[in-house]
Amino acid sequence: MKFLRLIRITNLLIIILTMVGVADYLLIMHNYQKVNFNFLDYSLLVFSTVLIAAAGNMINDYFDIKADRVNKPDRLIVSKYIKKRWVIILHWTFNAIAFLIGVYLSYHYKTLVFAFVQLVSINMLWFYSIYFKKKLLLGNGMIGLLTTLVPLLSVWFFSVLNESQVTHSPFHENTWSHVMHYNFIYLLAICAGIQNFGREIVKDAEDIEGDKLIQVKSLAMKFGGRVSVLIALYFIQLSTILGVLFFWKNTEILNGYEIYFLGIASTLNGILLVIYLFNKKIKIRTVHLILKLTMFIGLCSLFSVFIR
Repeated sequence: MKFLRLIRITNLLIIILTMVGVADYLLIMHNYQKVNFNFLDYSLLVFSTVLIAAAGNMINDYFDIKADRVNKPDRLIVSKYIKKRWVIILHWTFNAIAFLIGVYLSYHYKTLVFAFVQLVSINMLWFYSIYFKKKLLLGNGMIGLLTTLVPLLSVWFFSVLNESQVTHSPFHENTWSHVMHYNFIYLLAICAGIQNFGREIVKDAEDIEGDKLIQVKSLAMKFGGRVSVLIALYFIQLSTILGVLFFWKNTEILNGYEIYFLGIASTLNGILLVIYLFNKKIKIRTVHLILKLTMFIGLCSLFSVFIR
């Protein structure tokens, strides 16, 4: 149980759900044509992504021991329940396995994308933990970018399998490309990145006291907890604007139900901003939990293809 808390099992399940959701969405929305899909290789891609995220969570806690003793002493795991050297060993073991899977997929499909993205993700999480998380907005931005990469990695898998880079020939099937629409996944990826960027700012506002001990320069440190949360909530409304523009331009490639899930999520984000503006008693922890809920509702839009 302690180990599952260390690797943030809930976050890992969200990653799995996201990548499964993207695959289901693309397969069902393109069921009128042949779509190349390898279940085993896609499962390996999901597994390697989860391993990298788990390793990142472990190393983040490793470097946050001093802050966590103040921010969440009842949830401290590294050094209390699991020795630090084992965290390091597991961190590099997970990353090594994930990278080797990326190398295999890149070799098998003759593309550098999988090995490159996994290697970049591993390094981003390492440098985030030891340096960038202490810099104003840079750490938040890196987490937002990594969030965006999860659904994009699934898109690139489908793209590699279905869009031939060889000159087209009507006589050779391996040169044929299948036209697939990824626009909704792109929107979801960008909105998820925006939402998680804002959520990270809100999380920093919760952790001010402990972050002082490790010299974190967060937005909350600079402007105070309440102001930083307001900035985050205003920024998150950008996803609503992007969503409106997207649905206005792309109604012909959707099944119609995605808008309901994203509409609910956007409405909750808007209501949360209004409530936080006029109710100074609402706790930052409550804001954080609601932002997690809106992200989950947005994720559920991927499974709207099952509603017919």
